[in-house]
Amino acid sequence: MTSISIIGSGKMSAAIAEVATRAGASIQIVKRSATSMSAARPGLTYGVMGDRLTGDLVVLAVPFAAYPSVLEHYVDQLADKVVIDISNPIDFMTYDQLTSPADSSTAAELDRMLPEGAAVVKAFNVNLGDTLIAGTNGTTRTTVLFAGDDAAAKIAVAGLIEGAGMRAVDVGPLTRARELEAMGFLQIIMAALGKTRYESGFALLE
Repeated sequence: MTSISIIGSGKMSAAIAEVATRAGASIQIVKRSATSMSAARPGLTYGVMGDRLTGDLVVLAVPFAAYPSVLEHYVDQLADKVVIDISNPIDFMTYDQLTSPADSSTAAELDRMLPEGAAVVKAFNVNLGDTLIAGTNGTTRTTVLFAGDDAAAKIAVAGLIEGAGMRAVDVGPLTRARELEAMGFLQIIMAALGKTRYESGFALLE
């Protein structure tokens, strides 16, 4: 059985927890503190920052700016983990542009921060949370695009996605994370402007 630790307790954390529940995974939610606002769900294990990670897959469901503080607690524990980066580096004050370096991505920057043996996969950033919870994007089965350099890590992430009844599409190596972040950026802006609905967004037809 797949096990997953989700660091963060916001909407995307809840959405990915729903995905993992449908896939039959054991789930640990790691909150910033015991007082972090989040609704407890039966069947999930909750912890606070600094508690030992129990999942083979680790999802960073926090803004990229918070990654360094998360890694202060967990960098040594991630050496043998699949680390899933879901972030979209957007300046939410201006909604103007990606804030990651022009020749890089948050996934590539995270990969540089991690110890040897950790495998970074970019996934879920192009999906709005409602489409993960429902498993559908409008009238279409939700597709999750992902990228990474480690074949075994990508197989594990694809298994989680497909186990939840969604479609998993490998878009290539981790260098493709830059394009995924641009797609996520555009989709979030369009939803914020009312051009699309948060329950739908971009879809890849089968």
